[in-house]
Amino acid sequence: MHMATTTASVISFSPKQAATRLLKVLPARARDVLVNRYGLGKETKRQTLDSIGKRYHITRERVRQIENYAMASVRKSEAYKKEKLSFTELEKAVHEFGGVVGEEAFLSYISKDASGRNHAQFLLALGEQFKKIKEDDHLKHRWHMDDKLAMKVHDALRKLYDSLTDKDLVSELDIIAQFLTHVEDLDEHFKQEQIVKRWLNLSKTIGKNPLGEWGLVSSPHIKMKGVRDYAFLVIRKHGSPIHFTEVARAIEKMFGKKAHVATTHNELIKDKRFVLVGRGLYALAEWGYMSGVVRDVIAKVLEKHGPLTKQQIFDKVLKERYVKENTISVNLQNKKHFKKDKEGKYSAMK
Repeated sequence: MHMATTTASVISFSPKQAATRLLKVLPARARDVLVNRYGLGKETKRQTLDSIGKRYHITRERVRQIENYAMASVRKSEAYKKEKLSFTELEKAVHEFGGVVGEEAFLSYISKDASGRNHAQFLLALGEQFKKIKEDDHLKHRWHMDDKLAMKVHDALRKLYDSLTDKDLVSELDIIAQFLTHVEDLDEHFKQEQIVKRWLNLSKTIGKNPLGEWGLVSSPHIKMKGVRDYAFLVIRKHGSPIHFTEVARAIEKMFGKKAHVATTHNELIKDKRFVLVGRGLYALAEWGYMSGVVRDVIAKVLEKHGPLTKQQIFDKVLKERYVKENTISVNLQNKKHFKKDKEGKYSAMK
């Protein structure tokens, strides 16, 4: 699918010229209200009902009535019928973009300048085949032409949201596959990766982090708030224990965020998501590493497996900690915490 670089690459007509032809059928005040409401003049900022009302010394409700009357008048005009090809082309663009389209994303696809986007938005509002659904807590402003398709997309996004937790991080291919499991009887055109990604971007509760992984926007893995959240992604991507100095360097390299080594170390110490497994080496707690100093790890191993020989303890502790065997031996000699039986096996003191 081609992406827009200019208006002409998506639609062959000029939304601005089409809108100008349509607005000509209106009396001056009605035309002025629409021009200001949609930002169709030199000033592209859309004006409120209140600000327009103050200029004409009328109530905001009266401005709304004039706006509704103006839109209805244009739809009944010969000029509107003559623009049928323009609206058909706009329909095709909506379909090509995904059928259910985020307002901001679609308008940017149609035009790269604010004036062009405003005129395209006016045509969407005017065209009787286009339906707008205002944003809510879950989804952004969006347009569609097919109620059934819109319902399928909305339901799939909500089901996907319900299936995720704050701990989940999913690759882009996986999130697309998961989304498609929640949609039945979908036209092949809409199963394109690019279209599903656009649908995912309709969501205000599901998002993507800088590494291209998807999850809940409420998750610190998606909306990073500080060094420790960036550190989590760095260590997770690294896949094995890593020194805190390397973590700091990787944060700067991967995310362009300034991360002082000392600050990074302090943040790792304070966060339960990270486990110190050696001198300055950190792993993720979710990988199953035991927390605590070496003595604590030995005690947990013995508690879990019962009395063990020194070699058995070495084997199990070294899976949890990057330390020398001598460090483990020194800890085992602490008679306050460990005792050795006649068979040479160690157990923890209670």
